[in-house]
Amino acid sequence: METLDVTQIEPRFKHSTIFQCFDELDGGESFIIHNDHDPKPLYYQMVAERGQTFDWEYVLEGPQFWEVKISKLNMGEKPTTIGELVAADYRKAAVFSKFGLDFCCGGKKSLKEACDAKGIDEKVVVSALAEVENQVTNTQHDFNSWELDFLVDYIINVHHKYVKDNVTMLYEYSDKVANRHGSNHPEVIKIAQLYERVAADFKAHMEKEEMVLFPYIKELVSTKKENSKIASSAFGNIENPINMMMTEHETVGEYMDEIHLLSNNFTPPADACTSYQVLYSKLDEFEKDLHQHVHLENNILFPKAIKLEKELLS
Repeated sequence: METLDVTQIEPRFKHSTIFQCFDELDGGESFIIHNDHDPKPLYYQMVAERGQTFDWEYVLEGPQFWEVKISKLNMGEKPTTIGELVAADYRKAAVFSKFGLDFCCGGKKSLKEACDAKGIDEKVVVSALAEVENQVTNTQHDFNSWELDFLVDYIINVHHKYVKDNVTMLYEYSDKVANRHGSNHPEVIKIAQLYERVAADFKAHMEKEEMVLFPYIKELVSTKKENSKIASSAFGNIENPINMMMTEHETVGEYMDEIHLLSNNFTPPADACTSYQVLYSKLDEFEKDLHQHVHLENNILFPKAIKLEKELLS
């Protein structure tokens, strides 16, 4: 299998060279890219420009070098991702959460890839998913059937509002617990530092969505309803801001994953005071809301918005 060392390629030619190598593959063939940083932005660009025609598998993940095996799928072959499984039936989110499988930021992985990464028996997860499918459907929201402008309003009024209502309090609690308990529990100092990044990054992230991306999505919906001409945007095609938003989702998700591990699954120690217990309880709640929040955007809103823009431009 060929290995392409992109560290030796001039930056402005890196992605075009990788795309050329991929396009020259036959179905079922693969190559490996060797890089000095995580090439995740390339992944999102390939999704936008080549769709679900490839598999993406990390062979080496830092800290100095990254290697990714990129495989071209055979014609008509498309792996169902765990994000797509949840988009079709949100009840499956509970199954993935139970097994610690990330269906939001990591939702682009197939079930096999996600299970292999966690060392979980795929058959056990498939069995749990089958049990969910056999259950009587409850009255939970069918997000996948909503109009995109309505879904945007829901995300803003439910998930963005939740973050805005809780982010300052969580920041203050994490700082307080770190100051009082950091000497005996040094992990809470790291948790406070990580949550400070979450708070800062997510605040800026939501502002960009509310001021730039979401209004454009609502404009696309209005354009289709009125059968009018699509207006040009300052950012080009919608894939550009969406790729940025998905990268930022992944960054915040990684911070929360580290907090999850450091806190022992949000389990306070025996000597935890009330503030300590409240902090872990609220962090657990924040993570659960984040998972649904990112799922609605990555797996439902964004793919449909890309499809709608292409439809209006055709």
